Amino acid sequence: MRDTTGTTGIEDLLRRHAPQVLGALVRRYGHFDTAEDAVQEALLAAARQWPERGVPENPRGWLIRVASRRLTDALRGEEARRVREEKAAALEPREPYTAEPPREDDTLSLLFLCCHPELTPTAQIALTLRAVGGLTTAEIARAYLVPEATMAQRISRAKAKVRGVRFGRPDNWAERLPAVLHTLYLIFNEGYTATSGPSLTRRELAGEAIRLTRAVHQLLPEAGEVAGLLALMLLTDARRAARTGPHGELVPLDEQDRDRWDRAVIEEGVVLVTRALSQGPAGPYQLRAAIAAVHDEAPSARATDWHEILGLYEVLVRLVPGPVERLNRAVAVAMVDGPHAGLAELELLADELGEGHRPDAVRGHLLERAGEFTAARAAYESAAARTLSLPEQRYLRARAARLGP
Repeated sequence: MRDTTGTTGIEDLLRRHAPQVLGALVRRYGHFDTAEDAVQEALLAAARQWPERGVPENPRGWLIRVASRRLTDALRGEEARRVREEKAAALEPREPYTAEPPREDDTLSLLFLCCHPELTPTAQIALTLRAVGGLTTAEIARAYLVPEATMAQRISRAKAKVRGVRFGRPDNWAERLPAVLHTLYLIFNEGYTATSGPSLTRRELAGEAIRLTRAVHQLLPEAGEVAGLLALMLLTDARRAARTGPHGELVPLDEQDRDRWDRAVIEEGVVLVTRALSQGPAGPYQLRAAIAAVHDEAPSARATDWHEILGLYEVLVRLVPGPVERLNRAVAVAMVDGPHAGLAELELLADELGEGHRPDAVRGHLLERAGEFTAARAAYESAAARTLSLPEQRYLRARAARLGP
């Protein structure tokens, strides 16, 4: 045993090892749901024992050994005891996990399993946060503002769907990698700008998405879109401290105090996206990261190179011609050619933008810039009525109020 650096250090260590331990058990035994329960029991045992006894020299091996025992005990205790005991005996590890930790990191295989195409995006996110992120069901439920029982059912159904799926990196892993990245991107977005609730951000989700994307990048360092997604997260999250005022109110990008941006994180993101763009054709995440880099490197909002941003959006919408990308391009058009040009782009998208609050928020902003204050106020009020985020509601209503009664 060696000394620990404290409870927080142990928690970080356990969270880092959890997906690797689960992956090792699923690879060896199968039984995803039972293995996940066994890993949780091993993590609880470590959380109780390590602060008093010290962290083992091989913490990952310790966790795998304890979780393996819990798993085989669970298999023995199920129905058809005699048959299951025979299976459990056959599954007992032939060598103890006491020396070197397993060389293979199963984090990526576990991510592929959690992002199986038969699962819905909601189920993929929940299972990823539980199995790979190490968050408890209660933590995930709180993050998504649903009852714990609802989230538990969601996770249980996801586990049932992947039961029996072969563990390991799938043969078509390159085709399935976009689903993994999309899941991580959704987790980050929900953490950086919560879709509902009293807080603008949910730091634990954004931080977890960055941590997991770093892990994927370490496993696939030559994958340009993985680097692009990590860069995008870093370049966006670097502004977090300036996004809210002293009372938690939303501060838009052009009004943020750029001295509060994390320059070290920005530099890391710029290096990542620059290297990724130099290695081959740009993908959507690389282009989004490049746009974020232009914003972050501008010394002020006025100095932002909107012509470059518009050029990047032109490329992006050819690759991903979705309504969100085209809405963002309309903002860039407005910044280059004036608010009326942006409003004209919005009109072209009217049938595609759906019922969310953001189109009306953008419309209100452009109408305000065009001097059409009555219409801008109505658009802001409509946007405020559509969002479930309390900070966004307050911000939009404040914008409407300052334009007059």
